[in-house]
Amino acid sequence: MKEAYPVIPGAEAFYYEGSEIGILLCHGFIGTPQSVKYIGEAFAREGYTVSAPRLTGHGTHDQDLANCLFSEWYLTLEKAYLELKERCTTIYVIGQSMGGTLTLNLASHYRDIDGVLLINPAMHIPAIASYQNLSPAEYIQEGTPDIKNPDAAEITYTKVPAHAYHQLFDGMEMVKKRLSFVHCPITCFQSTTDHVVPPENTDYILQAVQSELRSKHVLTNSYHVASMDYDNEKIISESLQFIEQLTASIHLKKVSL
Repeated sequence: MKEAYPVIPGAEAFYYEGSEIGILLCHGFIGTPQSVKYIGEAFAREGYTVSAPRLTGHGTHDQDLANCLFSEWYLTLEKAYLELKERCTTIYVIGQSMGGTLTLNLASHYRDIDGVLLINPAMHIPAIASYQNLSPAEYIQEGTPDIKNPDAAEITYTKVPAHAYHQLFDGMEMVKKRLSFVHCPITCFQSTTDHVVPPENTDYILQAVQSELRSKHVLTNSYHVASMDYDNEKIISESLQFIEQLTASIHLKKVSL
């Protein structure tokens, strides 16, 4: 779909040129690339090529979400992945919240993804299940972003069309059925206190995927938008370690062939 409104300053997609190892970042529902920019910049400083697309209908105006489909959000991520693949030989995908849902969908279709990292990924959100009964044209007032750090300010919408939530629900149900197609290494970051997505979502995903290498890191000082919260440095350090170990393993396999 064609967006009718301009991008909010600060909500733009970002890209940093670096090595042949690429990091693809995906923000969450009604969020923007701004929510993952801090960790994206950290990867760029380490020399990685970093890409963070802005999902269709996000970071402009809530009315742009009124006609968006989950498939369009996925296609935004897929397009960014294919573009990054032309530049990089190794690619890791990091997704937060619904960005984790989209990341899992991508990994279920592209077996050559070298690893995925999920931050409070969404697969089932009981607290908002009643939104499914609303008319698609109705709008839902949003609360303050779920961030423990009071100094963090996320760019997001204050109201959202129920249609967008319907797309989110349908998308999560669809991706649930594809989890068994995910085989790449996976690590998850799970906030112990998350007022949006129950932490059990992470455990469900780790049990459902077919990855031989799977792990979880618990975040005790962050809420849902952990990439902007007190534990973001832990996310960065653990992610770098995960990626460096996998990259070394991939290199050894290539040398031995």
